[in-house]
Amino acid sequence: MIIYNVTTKVATDVHLQWLQWMQEEHIPAVLSTGLFSDSRICRLLEQDDSEGPTYVTQFFTDSLEHYQTFQAVQANTLRQRGYDLFGDRFIAFHTVMESI
Repeated sequence: MIIYNVTTKVATDVHLQWLQWMQEEHIPAVLSTGLFSDSRICRLLEQDDSEGPTYVTQFFTDSLEHYQTFQAVQANTLRQRGYDLFGDRFIAFHTVMESI
């Protein structure tokens, strides 16, 4: 199992709107590519939330090739929508993991 992990720090003033967008639009759009079988979103606890909360979104796929296809074909377009809506009110970084 391959896990595409996105950690995002979101500004306090937009985090509820961002979370709603993630749950209602972004995550369903990523899953609709057919390259991921499931997802989850979590809020990190015991973090410095003075500038806003931190969330982790994970997408699960059965092959590294599916993840690579997503990155090559759909990722930039889907990410851009977040920048169009929220500008610099969030910062994200991505990691890829393999479940052992």
